[in-house]
Amino acid sequence: MVLESRPDGVPAGTAAADLLSTDIPALRAQVDAATPADVEKALRSPRRSLSDFAALLSPPAAARLEDLAQLAHETTVRRFGRTIHLFAPLYLSSECVSTCTYCGFSAANQIARRTLSPEEVLTEARALTARGFRHLLLVAGEHARIVSKDYLVECVQVLAPEVPSISVEVQVWDADTYRRLVEAGCEGLVVYQETYDRTTYAGVHLKGKKRNYDWRLGALDRGAEAGMRRLGLGALLGLHHDWRSEALALAAHTSALLRRSWRCEVSLSLPRLRPAAGGFEPSDPVDDRHFVQLLCALRLFLPDVALMLSTREEPAFRDAALRLGITHLSAGSHTEPGGYADPSDAEPQFRTSDNRSPAEVVDLLRANGYDPVWKDWERA
Repeated sequence: MVLESRPDGVPAGTAAADLLSTDIPALRAQVDAATPADVEKALRSPRRSLSDFAALLSPPAAARLEDLAQLAHETTVRRFGRTIHLFAPLYLSSECVSTCTYCGFSAANQIARRTLSPEEVLTEARALTARGFRHLLLVAGEHARIVSKDYLVECVQVLAPEVPSISVEVQVWDADTYRRLVEAGCEGLVVYQETYDRTTYAGVHLKGKKRNYDWRLGALDRGAEAGMRRLGLGALLGLHHDWRSEALALAAHTSALLRRSWRCEVSLSLPRLRPAAGGFEPSDPVDDRHFVQLLCALRLFLPDVALMLSTREEPAFRDAALRLGITHLSAGSHTEPGGYADPSDAEPQFRTSDNRSPAEVVDLLRANGYDPVWKDWERA
């Protein structure tokens, strides 16, 4: 039986439908067929197409990596200035009923779990605002009873008077639920499709509501319909064996969102999978050189989209990435519920690699000529 709130497929006239109508295999073939001349054309083009993006992902483009990096840096400074926005994840709960092979919170993992009360969420948020943060991303596992609609709304409500910018990265919901979150004070929705390849998606999501590929794919459209002003998307690099195919789908999805939800600010995140509870190790890791190529290609194809980099990455790589198109950084992150105000006995979703404090990251930014931005939004 199909629940009315979770119909098969995606609605027409949405970014999700636009993506599904895009011939990703044909674009992938263009990557393999690209010549140095195609790369030169893509680099010189004032307005790049998906075909240009495919050329920038190609092996001949990898030979022009320094040119890509310089152009990506110039484009970012021209569009965003020498600024880096700072944010922090605030984990609400590690309870989860879904079984996902790559996630430390997977229901199958025997880990110490915890759910913060709304009062504890406020305490954690105050610890983060004391360190400078004004943009918090609320993260939780998928458990519709413990991490319910009402619980999420209450968490947003207690934070809204003190935190100017609140986004959520939680179980995907219907438009009515997103509308309730907006009314409570939430302005941003982050949804990673995880992988755009349907076969891989089915192979890593073994149990739970997250198995519904299309329902997840349409979540950002529903969020935009509900009034979210920030939309964030991404793919977990290393889940699917072909990072270029993932990049093409991600770029096509982002481009469609920009067309369909033009009032929204759109951001991209490209997390590389890290080891997690349950013994998961990415079988197809993306190396630094290919990751740099992808970051630069995305900046050139999507010059006005924010690019985020989390503490999954090593400090040296994050420092170098400042010149590659990155506009948003997390800092001093905890990936378990709690940990900012007081130590937590809950286990993290994944291991972080950059454990520098927010103050240390700010010092690094200023030393490199960048202005840290803590706040860029105030509710009316």
